[in-house]
Amino acid sequence: MWCSRCCIETNSEKCPVCGAATDEDVAVKIFRCDACNVPIINAVSDVDKGTCPLCGGKTKYFVADLRTVFPEEKLLLAILLDKKPNFFMNRSVWAAAGKYYVDGKALTVSSKIFTRTDTDSIAKKFFGAVHETNYERFNEDIAKFVRANRFRHAALKDEADNFIRRASKNFTDERIIISFSGGKDSTVTADLVTKALTNPNLVHIFSNTTLEFPSTLDYVTRYRKNHPQAIFQTATNSEQNFFDVCEDIGPPARMMRWCCSMFKTGPIARVISSLYRDQKILTFYGIRKAESVTRSKYNRLEDNADSIKIRQQTVASPIFFWKDLDVWLYIFAEKLDFNAAYRLGYDRVGCWCCPNNTQRALFLSRIFMPLETKKWRNFLVDFAKKIGKPDPENYVDAGKWKARQGGNGLVAANDVKIRFTNCTTEEHAKIYKLARPFNDELVNLFVPFGKIAPELGSKILRETLVLDLKTNAPILSIMPFKQGTAVKIKTLNVADHDELTACEVAA
Repeated sequence: MWCSRCCIETNSEKCPVCGAATDEDVAVKIFRCDACNVPIINAVSDVDKGTCPLCGGKTKYFVADLRTVFPEEKLLLAILLDKKPNFFMNRSVWAAAGKYYVDGKALTVSSKIFTRTDTDSIAKKFFGAVHETNYERFNEDIAKFVRANRFRHAALKDEADNFIRRASKNFTDERIIISFSGGKDSTVTADLVTKALTNPNLVHIFSNTTLEFPSTLDYVTRYRKNHPQAIFQTATNSEQNFFDVCEDIGPPARMMRWCCSMFKTGPIARVISSLYRDQKILTFYGIRKAESVTRSKYNRLEDNADSIKIRQQTVASPIFFWKDLDVWLYIFAEKLDFNAAYRLGYDRVGCWCCPNNTQRALFLSRIFMPLETKKWRNFLVDFAKKIGKPDPENYVDAGKWKARQGGNGLVAANDVKIRFTNCTTEEHAKIYKLARPFNDELVNLFVPFGKIAPELGSKILRETLVLDLKTNAPILSIMPFKQGTAVKIKTLNVADHDELTACEVAA
């Protein structure tokens, strides 16, 4: 639980400092008025949760959360179900948990349709009928939705404003950053923070991983144009190419998302270092508890070095307790511009080829990003052949490449271009001469092997340990050598030190 007045977290229902109720994480459900055909967001504790704010009629429980379905997705849904293009245009359509809700009634679309449908045919039909997209009914529904939830919107704004100002009280505006991804959550967070602090000049950092949706880059361009006073920084890894790295160490997988450190966290850390050096900073993120099990374990205000990726920052999450529908309510009520990918049916916007993307997201990309997805699939099929998969196309299309673990698929040891010498004082340790000084970017290259844990290594020696993802045991020790002109890497707690060393050198 959280006290927004004192900006502290507590396990009590009342703040131990000021005695106020800690109610920001109150259970919230979506109700529905059949007469008004509109979803209504209510806290379970609300006394009037059974009453429609528009007509005063009775409401009933609907779903736990919802997302908006725009006319473009209505068109695509009609095509998928072999109906006329305008079939859903004059109907209220929302979506949640793999289902669509048409005028309040559930419509299930089998997940098999996203893997077996001819996307070339679907794309041809979609672009041939996109002129029939009509926003008239949609705009009426959204206006009604905003009116029905005006008190919820006001409460969210007020609480977030209070949290932001409290979280910022020990930081000057010059040491405050907005993490801007181009997604809806960071869009809302940026708007909330800018308004709460009444400062349009705040630093925004956008990480261009080079794997962004085209619509994300378009939106970022619009955002910068519409917010000319914002200090906008772009973090990019301009020294490495994603596909080249994939060739060397294999594609990222769910348990080995080396791409995040190499193409996102690392570049952001370098931008922050160039701006602030060792100063403590406050970064506002659009993290929400409901997004994933991992994020539900975060704190709304976090400065624990073990929990944050960039150690000099405190992380604050104003919309941490918000529902997906809360985010859309804020966007519509505040009339914010947003990433056009959501209009096409994407429920999340990030790297378009992320191993965490659903089959439905991949299906959408095959329609709206055919050249990029074809290139990625061809690479994955070639990779599957290299590592000896008997049915490489099924391995890729079924998404089995996402579950890859360990060093499987890395370049063979006889392809190594780096020379090393054995350490004469330590067993299983090797010393590699570096072309450039030792830095965090080098350490991030070891993400495919496990969890990077600099906090567990010797601080005097600047040692970083790499932990096995399953056992959490240290398997690698990395530290600078000879004033940073070389690196010493030692294998630990493994059965075959030579095999791990071969993979490590290839990476």
